[in-house]
Amino acid sequence: MTQPTFTNDAIVFGILMLSLGFVFYTENIKSGFWHKFYKIVPGLFMAYFIPAIFTTAGIISPEWETTNAVGETVKSSSQLYYVSSRFLLPAALVLMTLSIDLKAIFNLGSKALIMFFTGTVGIIIGGPIAILLISIFSPETVGGADFDAVWRGLSTLAGSWIGGGANQTAMLEIYQYNPQKYGGMVFVDIVVANIWMAILLIGIGKKEKIDKWLGADTSAIEDLKNKISSFTQKVKRNPTLTDLMIMLAIGFGTVGFGHFAAKYLSEFFNNIVASMDSATWRNIFTFLGSQFFWLISISTIIAVILSFTKAKSYEGAGASKIGSVFIYILVATIGMKMDLAMIFDNLGLIAIGVVWMTIHAALLILVAKLIKAPYFFLAVGSQANVGGAASAPIVAQAFHPSLATVGVLLAVFGYAIGTVGAIACTILLEIASKV
Repeated sequence: MTQPTFTNDAIVFGILMLSLGFVFYTENIKSGFWHKFYKIVPGLFMAYFIPAIFTTAGIISPEWETTNAVGETVKSSSQLYYVSSRFLLPAALVLMTLSIDLKAIFNLGSKALIMFFTGTVGIIIGGPIAILLISIFSPETVGGADFDAVWRGLSTLAGSWIGGGANQTAMLEIYQYNPQKYGGMVFVDIVVANIWMAILLIGIGKKEKIDKWLGADTSAIEDLKNKISSFTQKVKRNPTLTDLMIMLAIGFGTVGFGHFAAKYLSEFFNNIVASMDSATWRNIFTFLGSQFFWLISISTIIAVILSFTKAKSYEGAGASKIGSVFIYILVATIGMKMDLAMIFDNLGLIAIGVVWMTIHAALLILVAKLIKAPYFFLAVGSQANVGGAASAPIVAQAFHPSLATVGVLLAVFGYAIGTVGAIACTILLEIASKV
C-alpha cells in the first residue's frame, strides 16, 4: 500500500497502453523468439501479466497510502479499473453483441449450463473440503471464535466466487465477519481468483489439445463462430469517420442510458428488498440493489435488441474490434490490481483459497471429461462464477468476440444464485470448521 512511482492516472493509463502495444506488436512478429513464445503464452495473458509486474515492482498501483503534513494517513486509489469496468466494459458488450445470433447461442445446448452449475457446486463443496485439509496441517489457520471465525470470513469468498461483489457484501452482512479482518479475505479473493483467471487464459492457447483430450464436440461453437465470420465478411467495409462515430454513439449512448436506468432500478429494488420481513430473503436478493448488475443487464438486453435491427451491419465496419480494444484495456486494469508479492503476505489463507479453487477446477475437468464438454464451456462456466460479469466476457471473447455474450448471460445468472449458493457453502464451512 506504499505510494507507487506513478500516481497520476493519465501517466498510468499511458503505461498500460504501452504494455498493450508491446504485446500486440510482439505477438504479430512471425518468426524468432516472440513467435515461439506466443505459441505457448496467449497475448491476452501477457496483457494481464505485464501490468501485474509493474504493480509488484511498485511502479503503479490500484491503491496506496500516504501521510499528510499533520501526520494523518490518506488513502488514494486509481480510477482506471472503475472507468474500464463501468464505461468500457458495457460499451464493449454492446459492440460485440450487435452481430450476435441468439438462435445459434441457444443451439450451444445444455453443456454450457451444466458446466456453469458444476463450477457453482465446486465452490460450494470446495471451501469445506479445503478447511478439512488445511486443518490437518495448520488448525490455527481455520480457527477463530465468534465473529473472528475464519469460516465467517470465507463465506464472503463464497459469495464473491459464486456471484459477485453484491453477493460478497450480503454474506458479510449475514455472517457479520470482523470488518477489521475482512481485508485479508479480500486479498485472498484477488490473488487466487486472478491466478486462476491467468491459468484459464494460458489454457486458451492450448484449447485444441485440451478439447481433443476431453473428446469434446465443438461443432456448435464453430458453427456460431462461422456464422458471425460469414456475416462479417458479407457486410465488411472500410469504416468511415461517420461509421466510427455512430458505433461509439451506440456503445456509449447505451452505457449512458444503462447508468441512468440502473440508478433508479437499483434504488427501486433496494427499497423493495429492504422492506422484506425476512433477513434471509433480504440478503438473497441483495444483488437487485447493485447498480453494476443492472448496468450490465440493461446494456446486454439493449445490445440483443439492436442485433435484430440494421445496427447489426456495423459489425462489418469493425464494431467487435472496437469492443475488443475496450476489453483489452479492462484486462490491463485488472492485471494492475494484482500484486504478485501479496501471495506471501498470508500463506495460510492463500493455501485455503488455492485448495478451494483446485477442487473447483478438478470438478470442472472431471465433468467436462464425462460429458465431453469443450474447454470453452469449462473456462467460461468457471469465470461466470469466480470472476462474474467483469471477467467472464474477457475469457469468452478470447475464444471469439461473438462469444462474449455467453459469458455475460452466465455471469448475470451467477448474480441471481450467488447468495443462495454461498449460504449453502457457509453452512458446510461452519460444520467443517468444527469437525
